[in-house]
Amino acid sequence: MSDDTLDRLLSTEPRRAEEQGEDEGRSRQLVGDVIVAVDIGGTKMAAGLMTMQGELLDRDQIPVDHRLSADGLFSSLNTLVNSQLVRARDHHHMRPVAIGVGCAGPMSRGAETVSPINIHSWREYPLRERLVAGTTLPVYADLDAKALALAEGWLGGAQGKESFLAMVVGTGVGGGIVLNGQLLDGAEGNAGHVGHIIVEPNGRRCGCGSKGCLEAEASGSAIEAITGRPPSEPTYEIMQRTGRLVGRAAASVCNLLDLDLVVVGGSVALGFGATFFNSAQETLDEHAKLSFSRGARITPVRLGDRGPLIGAGAVAVRGMHRARRAARSQQ
Repeated sequence: MSDDTLDRLLSTEPRRAEEQGEDEGRSRQLVGDVIVAVDIGGTKMAAGLMTMQGELLDRDQIPVDHRLSADGLFSSLNTLVNSQLVRARDHHHMRPVAIGVGCAGPMSRGAETVSPINIHSWREYPLRERLVAGTTLPVYADLDAKALALAEGWLGGAQGKESFLAMVVGTGVGGGIVLNGQLLDGAEGNAGHVGHIIVEPNGRRCGCGSKGCLEAEASGSAIEAITGRPPSEPTYEIMQRTGRLVGRAAASVCNLLDLDLVVVGGSVALGFGATFFNSAQETLDEHAKLSFSRGARITPVRLGDRGPLIGAGAVAVRGMHRARRAARSQQ
């Protein structure tokens, strides 16, 4: 991804191997900077350590305990984050410089408050403020699927693409849209909520209050509610149906925004594998018939299960670049 794309926010690119070799001895004596990356979904919360070049050094995760109060849930997240801070300093000998968060939404701009549909105890929860207080580090946050879009555009399957859609199909369904090199934010930062495109009119009731949303029909939570089985034990028909519904939503976005690439991650999509992606591609082909959307591709994310944390780290890199630019402009 060039420095001109994504608002020039991820210009810290991986160094070439020969560059790394030139100062290998010198770097052993130096303390490097590291981002604490945090991914928050409806089933699990993960935290890891990412270098400024996008290398994931460490990670751990815990399940989301929906029985906990809002502050009780944050306490478990804070423990997870602080354990990574300790590992950064004591095990990796790296200096934590910021926290980057990708979180299910909706959220207010800058994640001052978050209200993930699949985490019922967090409604307008002051996540950023609490993390700042718990870590004393700057905290930058965005929607989890928008974070994934940053990661895939930076180091993954959308490298070199100026326009694409990234989707997370897991416990919930989210999306991030990059258009002409810019990650779309929308009025409040919630652009890309493809999980709430209607794919089954008058279908199942969604957590957002509507009916027939993609999230209500094709997410891991929906699959379990429909089949009585966890999404890790799908039937062939469910894998096909889920792919069809995701392909239907993807076609709508490609037709609307002139896109020809959709990269999809998340436990459901990656777990269902080729059956899901073949079905999604067939449906995308069926519904993307305009001259500019015909031939659009839907593919697995290249970063695999590392993508969400690398994306969260990318959110912090973006935030740090913005903060530096703002400080320079005030001088």
